[in-house]
Amino acid sequence: MASPLLAGGVKHSILEMAPLELDCMNVLWPLGEATVRDIQVALAPTRPRAYTTIMTILDRLAQKGVVLRRKNGRAWMYSPNVSEQEARSRAIAQLVDGFFDGSAEALAAHLASCGNVRDAAPARPTLVPRAPRSRRRVEPLPAKPVEKVSSDLDPTLL
Repeated sequence: MASPLLAGGVKHSILEMAPLELDCMNVLWPLGEATVRDIQVALAPTRPRAYTTIMTILDRLAQKGVVLRRKNGRAWMYSPNVSEQEARSRAIAQLVDGFFDGSAEALAAHLASCGNVRDAAPARPTLVPRAPRSRRRVEPLPAKPVEKVSSDLDPTLL
């Protein structure tokens, strides 16, 4: 089922944004308007990505209605179609509705019981390295004897 059209022309849930999409938005919100190159350069120190990757992400955000774009010479200029505050409010409302049965108090109680949310997250399991596999020598199959085939062909052609 497709998400309904939300206020501001946003066609999808704000929680449906992929991490790189959110990173692009976190660069775009303070800038107000930017090119693909501007966003790529801003992300480079922490999340270096190819120009074409950022271009694809911004195109997807435009299709979702999260950003608007306009042509400026040869480049596209992107601007947020939803404010950072509005995006946060929508995300929290969706979180409260989806996980806390619409109760902001239940969310507040959960956060209070967790202390630092990052500390409360379950640790990712650590991978235990496997012992190296033994290298088993594979013996080649015995060669089949080659049968001589008599031929009426001229031996100089063979």
